[in-house]
Amino acid sequence: MSDTGTTAIDPKDVVAADAAARDFVARHKDDDVITRAAGDEVGRALVVVIDDRAAHGEDHHEALGPLVGELLTEAEFHVDATLVVSGDEVEIRNALNTAVIGGVDLVISVGGVGVAARDVTPEATEPLLDRRLRGIEEAVRSSGLAAGATDGGLSRGLAGISGQTLVVNLANSRAAVRDGMATVTPLAKFVIESISEF
Repeated sequence: MSDTGTTAIDPKDVVAADAAARDFVARHKDDDVITRAAGDEVGRALVVVIDDRAAHGEDHHEALGPLVGELLTEAEFHVDATLVVSGDEVEIRNALNTAVIGGVDLVISVGGVGVAARDVTPEATEPLLDRRLRGIEEAVRSSGLAAGATDGGLSRGLAGISGQTLVVNLANSRAAVRDGMATVTPLAKFVIESISEF
């Protein structure tokens, strides 16, 4: 894994990242990068739900997959599929890697970003990332805390680029998903547009 240092994040940086993200969205809400004509999809997306019970057929957080898919569709992404895997590092990494190899533009994972023993999504994600996008990570945490989504605010979730794919980890509550997606989708559109220019 890269970057195993213990550099503390200044709370002022978190507030600044959140303000910058909100300012960016406000300034660019009418740009083609943010708002496109109906039917003009931004890109392909895949959702990965990490939940032991859902992976074994129990109806638990599996409902979060359709919620993320709906929010992505509203943001004009084409959702290829929703995968449900258990909280196993190898399974999570394989699901994320499948999405990257499949050439999707955006992968949203939900779950496994807390502090429990089975919360290993960041550990599974980090080796796949070519570049971390700490601004997105901190914007998600900051907006989660501001919105009262404690699990979103305390998330260890990562965001970064793997090949030509943006990968983002979110916490697994409805509040964290709704707030996280509201923060991530406009930024994702900008990142995807930037990647596609190369």
